[in-house]
Amino acid sequence: MRPSPSIWLIMLALLGTHMAGMGAFLTVPVLAPAIAAETGLSASLAGIHTALVYAGALFSGPITQGLLQRHGGIRVCQGALVVVGAGIALAAIGHPVALLFSALLAGLGHGPITPAGSHLLAPRTPARIRSLVFGLKQCGVPAGAMMVAAVAPILATQHGWRAAVLAMAGFSLLLALALQPLRAVLDTDRAGPGGAPLRPWQDAKSSLSILRDDQRIRALTFAASSYGIAQFCFGSFFVVWQVQVMGAGLEQAGLMLALAQGSGVAGRIAWALIADRIGALPVLLALGVAIGGACGLLALAGPGWPSFIIAIVAVAMGASAVGWNGVMLSEVARVAPPGRVGAATAALGFVFAGVMIVAPTLFSALVLGTGGFSLGFALCGLAGLAGAAALARLRFARPAP
Repeated sequence: MRPSPSIWLIMLALLGTHMAGMGAFLTVPVLAPAIAAETGLSASLAGIHTALVYAGALFSGPITQGLLQRHGGIRVCQGALVVVGAGIALAAIGHPVALLFSALLAGLGHGPITPAGSHLLAPRTPARIRSLVFGLKQCGVPAGAMMVAAVAPILATQHGWRAAVLAMAGFSLLLALALQPLRAVLDTDRAGPGGAPLRPWQDAKSSLSILRDDQRIRALTFAASSYGIAQFCFGSFFVVWQVQVMGAGLEQAGLMLALAQGSGVAGRIAWALIADRIGALPVLLALGVAIGGACGLLALAGPGWPSFIIAIVAVAMGASAVGWNGVMLSEVARVAPPGRVGAATAALGFVFAGVMIVAPTLFSALVLGTGGFSLGFALCGLAGLAGAAALARLRFARPAP
């Protein structure tokens, strides 16, 4: 019998999975100015793309628990990455209908990734390093975003935006293949094709019922969704905002987003280390306040602001609005009922996806309606403060008798 791989190897595999999965969200928004120049679509519609990706995830996330029981976490990650890659590749057609279905398909693939990762890590991670391990795993999100933001514009400038799209799709497929050696040793808990029939409706209801039954999961879900508004509106619009408002070139704007995502990587590690020492809730509460302040600065920024100030704001947004996820998911894993970490994470993901369908779409509408980005960034800041308020109530609530 082959020995089980170390928790660090599993974490690295999942980090790579998240890196590849981020192409579903950022490939098209980062390339939106180039796509818009050819198709005539407004680049501010990047928020619609993010919303459609989450619409796909809204359907696939809640049924993940059943898929995990039937196939195991590694196989679910592999299947998800194949679907993500196919969805990204579909965007290369360039027609508005293809872009719509590209976002939906990529979202269907992305929905199971986070619950599958939590399913694999939670039973294997010692409590004393839970936040660190989950934080490192979630570093794949900003690392993947950093890769897309830095590489895709360069490829688009040199070879055309379609080549950039296909490169991001190919990376997702390569990661799916790279996970195969772990399948035999990590998917031993699967029931197999005959042992756990797929019941999508029942599986979804079972996962979502935890939001009704557990106040802590509800509060964490609300905070995650609030912070996610800032995170994904920032990721979807920061490049477009720099090009249209600040007059930056596409490559420069992409590199600035990459800087922000790099700060998110550092933030996820730093906040995880702190959370393992003082607890997750104080860290998450402080990050919500930081998100509010950083978004406020973006709302105030204008063409006269020097680039180094914009870089500082980008770093602050990366460290806060991108840096919260690992600590949040580790806290969900800590408080979830035994055997239901995947279900609790999927339930959070379901609500998160629903909010992300609305928020980037609203941001796009605000840009089109007001001709600017300030109101949208201000509302992102208010969302971050609302999430912090929910966690404050949870932190200081009296324990149930």
